Amino acid sequence: KIFNDPIYGFITIPNALIYDLIQHPYFQRLRRISQMGLSYLVYPGANHTRFHHALGCMHVMQKAVETLRFKAVSISKEEENALYIAILLHDIGHGPFSHAMESSIVEDVHHEAISLLFMQQLNVEFDDQLSLAIKVFKGDYHRKFMLQLISSQLDMDRMDYLKRDSFYSGVAEGNVNSERLIQMMNVVDDVLVIEEKENYSVEKFLMARRLMYWQVYLHKTSLVAELILTKVLKRAKELTEKGSVLSCSEPLLFFMKNKVNLETFDTKTLTLFAQLDDFDIISALKAWQNHEDYIL
Repeated sequence: KIFNDPIYGFITIPNALIYDLIQHPYFQRLRRISQMGLSYLVYPGANHTRFHHALGCMHVMQKAVETLRFKAVSISKEEENALYIAILLHDIGHGPFSHAMESSIVEDVHHEAISLLFMQQLNVEFDDQLSLAIKVFKGDYHRKFMLQLISSQLDMDRMDYLKRDSFYSGVAEGNVNSERLIQMMNVVDDVLVIEEKENYSVEKFLMARRLMYWQVYLHKTSLVAELILTKVLKRAKELTEKGSVLSCSEPLLFFMKNKVNLETFDTKTLTLFAQLDDFDIISALKAWQNHEDYIL
């Protein structure tokens, strides 16, 4: 199976397990979660989703594994698969407009923690085939470079999102040459390194990231929009707790009515969270704009 990606061209799915994970409703939900939250209010092209991004990350991870093996770094079939699964699912815990959500209708439950809960649930459904991926994701695996490929200053997540967000927002400064950086990767003493001659490429990568934060991620209008959304959700939750009936979808209503923190985030909560996406929030906003509560 192949996907046609506007950035890399064809992305191939390496095996049946990865294909089944992509087909799972938990993962398909990412098609309905915007990668850049409310940034499309400033950059109208930035409508790409976390589904795009996750597939892109898996693709660059395939390139990294290929490069490292070529340089005689031993990576077993199981380890390779664990890397693909971990990077594919690293953002699966993002809720709709996740930063606004994390600060309003759930109590400090961060998307990383929810990603792990999703992975553990999928591991049950897929007969423990995700165990090694979870170990790598948590940083419990003895080969440290594997975690660095998933989460570090030069991980595959950043390799993809800088390139992708720059492409869709039209902010050219963020465009990084991820292919070249990956070609220059190696592993020494179990740590990910970049060949010395690539100092300038690494510097450009860090500057690109900094410029993307200045111009895009921390753009005042996107931040204000996110802040307003957070306040809207908080107010809606307050009203619901006081007994007001607000029209919204069942999963959203559950999070409005209940205090949800990491301790209470059980399988039932996870199932409801898996039904939440951007559309729930947008349709709720449409319904609430005529509510009698002045603040809301």
